Amino acid sequence: MNIAVLLTTFNRRDKTVISLESLKNQTSVDNATLQIYLTDDHSSDSTVADVLKIFPQANIFQGDGQLFWAGGMRKSWSEAVKADFDFYFLLNDDTILERNALSTMIAAYRELRDELGKGPIIVGSTREVSGTKISYGGKRLISKFGIGYETVFNEDRPMECDLGNANIMLVPREVVEKIGILSKKYTHGIADYDYTLTAKRSKFKVYVAPGVLGSCEDDHGNSWKSQHSTLAERVKFLKSPKGLAYKEYLYFTRKFFPASLPFAFAKLWLKTLFPVIWDKFKVVN
Repeated sequence: MNIAVLLTTFNRRDKTVISLESLKNQTSVDNATLQIYLTDDHSSDSTVADVLKIFPQANIFQGDGQLFWAGGMRKSWSEAVKADFDFYFLLNDDTILERNALSTMIAAYRELRDELGKGPIIVGSTREVSGTKISYGGKRLISKFGIGYETVFNEDRPMECDLGNANIMLVPREVVEKIGILSKKYTHGIADYDYTLTAKRSKFKVYVAPGVLGSCEDDHGNSWKSQHSTLAERVKFLKSPKGLAYKEYLYFTRKFFPASLPFAFAKLWLKTLFPVIWDKFKVVN
């Protein structure tokens, strides 16, 4: 079993090293061989040198400093598909894996493949580094007309979901052969949600593996209001790939939830123009 581990990083040497150390310390999976594919988006720190100390055979690719998360992951993934891999393991460089993370996901995949007759995507749940709250993982849509969702999690058994965070995500080869890799429509975020929904449209299931498989701090908070208080700053944040990603969010909405496009448009501008009003009367998700 050959597994390509996909990462991208930018000036996060310490976090990347800790993440890869946790990968190296995984409990063994029968006949599994890991190969690292990491895109370094023009870091000025010692990330590459220190990664090679942990995995000397890692495949390292360089970006121009403008790839962001989705672009960096696409670069790593596009290189990995040139070889013959059974699985593609997407890992955020700030995620610390539990020792049983990969073995749990492989076991869940095998169980579900035998049950479904087709291999699903497997998502791993993470908890906050400083607490027990689930930070990333799988989510279930609560309406087929909008992007509202709820977290899916179970300690003991895999649970089906609709949206998956790629902080920890295992994608089998058959999915990639059918739908490809992350869409070029996205610069930073949203690409993983697009990918899991696209997979479901192609009749592949997406499941959350049982238990907490890692830790990763949720950094998608409401910093847009406190750190971007002037109108000019909020408009800039609205359009930023690491902000509200205006065009990409509307593209995602149009693609999967066209009926909610007017609401999505209004929501983004309300958050930008009248953040205090939005914060007071907002609808969850």
